[in-house]
Amino acid sequence: MNATLSAWNEAEAQAALDAMLACCGARRWATGMVALRPIANIADLSAAADRIWSTMKEADWMEAFACHPRIGERKTAHTSTKSAAWSQQEQSSANNAAERVLAELEKGNLLYEQRFGFTYLVCATGKSAEEMLAILNRRLVSDRAAELIEAAEQQRQITQIRLGKWLVE
Repeated sequence: MNATLSAWNEAEAQAALDAMLACCGARRWATGMVALRPIANIADLSAAADRIWSTMKEADWMEAFACHPRIGERKTAHTSTKSAAWSQQEQSSANNAAERVLAELEKGNLLYEQRFGFTYLVCATGKSAEEMLAILNRRLVSDRAAELIEAAEQQRQITQIRLGKWLVE
């Protein structure tokens, strides 16, 4: 068994909850994960994460979304230090983006929030700032219901990546 997973299975409830909240800021999701302990292996952890995420509602999604900084920004007030570090790593391609792209991302982030009422969320790992901007512009024409589903899927992908990072730290 993975050493991190084994230690988490034995950890006190608050420590276990904090670990899950760093991976996904939806408290109901994190509580659900902790309630499943012990989890036997990484495959079961990944499957449980998706299964619990599939039961989340809009309020849970919003709670998770609020824990992400805007693309191109560094932090949000609603996140742990570990989650903020992971966000910075995931968005690292924005560090080298042209000023024009960063300005367009900033403008697009604000338009997105005005249109949909939550932070633009994209699984940024492996994407350039230009790709994230193109995705943002494409998604700005969506309706709110479709965009909620898309953002929730992006959060699911981010959560899976973060669980993987957590397991090797």
